[in-house]
Amino acid sequence: MPQLLFRGIAQEVVAKTSKGLVDELTEIIGCPRDYFTLECCSSLFISDGETVAGTPLVQVNWFDRGQETQDRAAQSVTRHLREAGCQNVDVYFVALKTNCYYENGEHF
Repeated sequence: MPQLLFRGIAQEVVAKTSKGLVDELTEIIGCPRDYFTLECCSSLFISDGETVAGTPLVQVNWFDRGQETQDRAAQSVTRHLREAGCQNVDVYFVALKTNCYYENGEHF
């Protein structure tokens, strides 16, 4: 935990940015790098009956760490992806409740 799900972003871009991004996020969030999961989701975007390029979108599933940390994490994700050539990056956070997240049958 945290889990970052990437949509509308090429796997090569995620791979290219992953080390630097996770390095920075470990400092911002304050958790070990092996807690992070990065996933490239295959997405098909459609508008007016046509397949179109989608807006780069990153969903972050995590335990809430406050607005300041969230802002810094969003800025980090956005900056890394822009440096890799993505524009108009959308980042949104899903705050998970510790009593609703189970690892090996035990909640946090």
